[in-house]
This record gives sequence, C-alpha cells and structure tokens, in this order.
Amino acid sequence: MADDESGYVHRPDTEPQSADAPRADSETGTEAADGPEFGTSGWILVGMIGVAFLLVPGAILLLPAAQSVISSFGLTLRDAYLTLPLVPAFVLGALAVWSAVRSQSK
Repeated sequence: MADDESGYVHRPDTEPQSADAPRADSETGTEAADGPEFGTSGWILVGMIGVAFLLVPGAILLLPAAQSVISSFGLTLRDAYLTLPLVPAFVLGALAVWSAVRSQSK
C-alpha cells in the first residue's frame, strides 16, 4: 500500500495565495494578529502572577523562622498560613477586573 502513489498528497507550496487573505504562521497555523500589543496592564498581571506563584510560597516556607514577626502583628502561625496566600488572591482578582474594564473602555 505504501507504493501506491495514486492517493491524494497535499502540497501547500503549490497553492496560490490570495493577496487580501491574512498570512498564517507556518509553524503554528494561526493567523498573524494586527491587534494591540500586550500592554502595561498585561505586564502588571504577569508580575502579580509571579509574586503569587513564586514570592508568596517562598514566604510561606520562611514563616516558622519569622514567628516573632508574625506574633508582633497579633497573628498565630496558623493565621499567617491562611492569610498570606489570601492577599495575592484578592490582588489578582482586583487586577483582573481592572484589566477587563480597561480593555473594554478602549
């Protein structure tokens, strides 16, 4: 069956391209976007995601060593374990709403 050359073979190099058709990216197959760039709000969101996924877990690992600082705020170690991830979660939610409202107003 492999020697049978009567089957259909797609050769994309031989097909004519229309001048008004959008060019597709050859590796991903997606159309080239001429829309707005990532922008400031996108980089702020990326930075906050970095804080939420890298900085806060690192701080959680250091909580037992900083127990005297935690107790000066009137928190127990358990309270600190619960509230530390909650703060970036609220900030990420607020940034997502801000970014969505900002993108709709443009």
